[in-house]
Amino acid sequence: MKRIKNIFLTFIVALGSVSCVSKLAYTEPALQLPEKFQYTATADTASIANLEWKQFFNDPMLQTLIEKGIKNNYDLQIALKQVASSQEKLKQAKYLQFPDVGFGISTQVSRPSKNSMNGQSLNLFLGKSYVEDYNAAFNLSWEADIWGKIKNQQDVSRIQYLQTYEAQKAIQTQVVAAIAQGYYNLLMLDKQLQIAKSNLELSNNTLSITEKMWKSGDATSLGVQQATAQKQSTELLITQLEQNIAIQENALSILIGENPNKITRTIEMSDTSLPQDISTGLPAAMVSRRPDVRQQELVVLESNAIVGIAQANMYPSLKITANGGVNSFKIDNWFQIPASLFGSVLGGITQPIFQKRQLKTDLNVAKIQREKNVLAFRQSVLNAVGEVSDALVSNESLKTQEQKAAEQVTTLKDGIKSAEMLYKGGMANYLEVITAQGNSLQAELNLASVKRQRLSSIVDLYRALGGGWK
Repeated sequence: MKRIKNIFLTFIVALGSVSCVSKLAYTEPALQLPEKFQYTATADTASIANLEWKQFFNDPMLQTLIEKGIKNNYDLQIALKQVASSQEKLKQAKYLQFPDVGFGISTQVSRPSKNSMNGQSLNLFLGKSYVEDYNAAFNLSWEADIWGKIKNQQDVSRIQYLQTYEAQKAIQTQVVAAIAQGYYNLLMLDKQLQIAKSNLELSNNTLSITEKMWKSGDATSLGVQQATAQKQSTELLITQLEQNIAIQENALSILIGENPNKITRTIEMSDTSLPQDISTGLPAAMVSRRPDVRQQELVVLESNAIVGIAQANMYPSLKITANGGVNSFKIDNWFQIPASLFGSVLGGITQPIFQKRQLKTDLNVAKIQREKNVLAFRQSVLNAVGEVSDALVSNESLKTQEQKAAEQVTTLKDGIKSAEMLYKGGMANYLEVITAQGNSLQAELNLASVKRQRLSSIVDLYRALGGGWK
């Protein structure tokens, strides 16, 4: 007995020592990150992405829209349900190391052939042609986590929960950015509509002057037709802008989880302001902050745990089963204690030997999948760095474009005044006036568009750096 006990203890210690090294160590994939982002002067640890979205967007109306979007957006709500679902699975995974316990009650009545040996024996010893069996028992089954398989399964559930959490944050950054982009686009359309209506007044004045000059014989009917066409073109533009405004309002309404409706605006595009001190921080900090990149890194962690599970499946498994309860062949003494009590315990070690190479294939596939996920993680980091660089170069370029566009608007507005004065004095023809008005209109529309693009580039940078989920 003592020898059996020593053998058993030695076996447990050996298995325990192996299990200590069975879990695969995780090595973070090497990343080729630049020391600082392109188009930044110095490497600074501060970043606009550390600002909460309420601090970054200071327009009260926009803040209200974003709050509604975070609360009501259906994509976000679906993501939150996914988080809740994975959280339930995580709770269940915590119980994987416990045994399975069940309880069952069964009744069996057997009636063998009277001419059989069993039938003859029953009739001889029991004086009846059938036998009853009543059983009520607890069943227990437990597998020792020798190779860390259960621990890895728990890790998979935990990592999958974290993935859904990061995915929810990533969706929020996209929703916040999309609402801001839509809002700024709406302000641009408002500004363009205002410009078009102002230009329509100029076109009406030009048409009125041309008609008077035509009646006095100082202009031709062609001049009246050209002035009328200029006015009609502006009226068409106004109609198109009003259509685009309604469509943008509908899109914003859907983003915030509401039926298509009017969107209240209390400011104009010229009143908008975003942080002008655009600090990006370090690329390494962006990797740990940006939810979609963090989610991809968690996929690598998950695949590492799956490799551990596939590897553990190739090793022996120690399973213990037990059952016990009350059993009787008569119902009247079924629960008679202790006479009806029974119990059994079985422990066994099973080593897979030949399963048509399935286990080795599963392990190799798991390793390949891990390598694929490492590559996908590196690609996500590279894409993130590229998005930040794109937003930075766009913002720098749009600063210059906005300045040049503003100068062009000033020049062309002065040109309109000069053309009108010369036209009234007979020193310029109607085509020069119409051309000046058309150029000025296009320049003002372009300036509004450039301003909106610059605002969009700052929002893109904020999202690309991982801002918007706080």
